[in-house]
Amino acid sequence: MRVPRVGALLGLALSGVLVLSACSGGGATGAADSSAGPGGETAKGGTLQVLANAGFSHLDPARGFDGGVNNFYRLIYRTLTTQGAAPGADGTKIVPDLATDTGKPSEGGKTWTFTLKDGLFFENGAPITSADVKWGVSRAWDPEVGIGSPYAKQIIDAPATYQGPYKSGDLPTIATPDAKTIVFHLKKPYADFGSVVAQNTFVPVPKGQGAGNQLDSKPISSGPYKLAEYKPGASLKLVRNDKWDKKTDEVRTANPDAFQWTFGLDPATIDERMIAGQGTDINAIAGTVQAASVARIQTPQLKQRTMTGLGGCTTYMGLNITKKPLNDVRVRQAINLAVNKQTVRDAVGGSTLADIATSIQPPTVAGRVDYDPYPSPDHKGDIEKARALLTEAGVANGFTLTLDTRTQPKMQAMSVAVQQALEPLKITVKINPIDTSTYYEVIGTPSQQKDMAITGWCPDWPSGATFLPPLFDGRNITTKGNSNLSQLNDKGVNAKIDEIAKLTDVTAANAAYGELDKQIMALAPVVPLLYEKVLMLVGTNIAGAYLHDGFSGGIDLVSVGLADAGK
Repeated sequence: MRVPRVGALLGLALSGVLVLSACSGGGATGAADSSAGPGGETAKGGTLQVLANAGFSHLDPARGFDGGVNNFYRLIYRTLTTQGAAPGADGTKIVPDLATDTGKPSEGGKTWTFTLKDGLFFENGAPITSADVKWGVSRAWDPEVGIGSPYAKQIIDAPATYQGPYKSGDLPTIATPDAKTIVFHLKKPYADFGSVVAQNTFVPVPKGQGAGNQLDSKPISSGPYKLAEYKPGASLKLVRNDKWDKKTDEVRTANPDAFQWTFGLDPATIDERMIAGQGTDINAIAGTVQAASVARIQTPQLKQRTMTGLGGCTTYMGLNITKKPLNDVRVRQAINLAVNKQTVRDAVGGSTLADIATSIQPPTVAGRVDYDPYPSPDHKGDIEKARALLTEAGVANGFTLTLDTRTQPKMQAMSVAVQQALEPLKITVKINPIDTSTYYEVIGTPSQQKDMAITGWCPDWPSGATFLPPLFDGRNITTKGNSNLSQLNDKGVNAKIDEIAKLTDVTAANAAYGELDKQIMALAPVVPLLYEKVLMLVGTNIAGAYLHDGFSGGIDLVSVGLADAGK
């Protein structure tokens, strides 16, 4: 999904959607039950293979915003800060990356200043300056390019008419007094801005470059690897960037000489190859295993290569409230009551691969409240209560809805489960499959949205600020790259988001977001479906592998490598 993230993740994240498991609210818990994975020291050298069902959404960091590509970006790009490299909650901690620290606030948190480290260079040997960081961030306002992470546009002050550097030129609210210093002026105080600048939109881009589709075909590396070969939808190879200096980077291990992706593989084929573990597949990693393969990986030999844990995201079905009869809250509430979440979970592989979701925020988000606003016996749906609401709304005789979903087996199975759950209510669900590589772009364009969509969201850092405002602040609905799939624009919700944003205590803010979750679910703009789990099998020669809470529970690419570079 996006994210996260918003999620589904392409590349290495869950080759289905998003993820997590139940615990009572409170603080961020991390993937407490995740295995440590094949640890040990990684050797210097060798090529790490990645087997994937789908290609990356975008190589341009201003455009991509899903779990799999976010993980990939850290191999070729750097930002002012970034998430740590460690399993569990430690991996979600924000640490300096290009900057010397996590930022210095002033004016009560309305202005933030960052200083760049020495010895930073692009892959062509040009020094990375504050002007390059500013240029990269300014691209987020471009209506065609800036369809990824929304935080820069939402938080940094900018003229209402600003449309990025290619169309509007300089952005005066980001200052660069010298080559090492960059100063951001915000719309209002933001206590956690040090986390915001870890977003992909803060990747430096050489001033004047990156227009159009340039970075989608040829990224400009600031990280330890650079693009050597790319065949969209088929393969991608990264090799070392010799202009990257390990002395400037405390996060990335970067031990493999190269990373080789193979895209377009059938998920069942990936499982077969990972189980067999032959040839170069001993050096391979992949996404979560398919439901049909779970029983096959229970042998002692395969369990040694298995990693499992919580993905940290929520899989949900967005309900487009601009479409009739979904514009009636009673209809949306009826759908929430009717969906049989047990069959949805069975469709993805049962309790081994997912827990049932009842709230919008997953259990790993700080301040999350454990509650169920639309309960039913064993989560199998309450058709009678749902039918009563539809009768009250005057649509008891039935209607037809179109459900957007990905061309991926797991997602197709979930869609069919929803379709069958709504049949007793005389609701006909037409399933609209969309290619995985373009799915988020399509459903993120309101003019192309249908009635419903199965998707997911992952927190960009474990705070309610990265979950509820991006999905439900109606003032942030955009014509492209829109994350508010329900297109909810409720005055009460918007006002509560503003009220929480004024809180300077992050703990208090997260608790308030937990309560806002309840307020939003009373309006039923989405149907929370699952907190998916990660279950991965790695090659016999893989080392340094662990599940990273910050990237949809996927394997952290900046630390993984080979045990023996010669194999």
